[in-house]
Amino acid sequence: MSDNEEIIKIIETLFEVGITKDTSVLRDIHLNDSKFSGFSDLPPYDLKDYQNTIELEELKFISISDYSYEIKNPKISVFGDAAVVAMELIQKGMLVDTKAYTGEHMEIKGRATFVLVKQPTWKIAHIHLSKIDM
Repeated sequence: MSDNEEIIKIIETLFEVGITKDTSVLRDIHLNDSKFSGFSDLPPYDLKDYQNTIELEELKFISISDYSYEIKNPKISVFGDAAVVAMELIQKGMLVDTKAYTGEHMEIKGRATFVLVKQPTWKIAHIHLSKIDM
């Protein structure tokens, strides 16, 4: 498998968690290091570390039923043991409030940038997700 194929597979694995609800893979694909950082397209919007990112991704993907995503126009640039991926991203689903037994349809159209490092396999070192206001 080429670097580009491995890299896009890692990113797809992240979003597939929303469909499979298997959050155990999140720790395998993120760089467990103090150098990890991330910005989300959902609040809170502050800069996150590895542990906060894992916890918030678990909560996000578990809270959304009928989740789907579409990666559009990915651009993968590999620089030795580092890579940058930029893309458009559409996420859809039903945001479920289990306490009130209600749900709200959500659709997030946005942009995403990932930085990955190869140590020895590709890991996500930085995530930046941002919504596009419609």
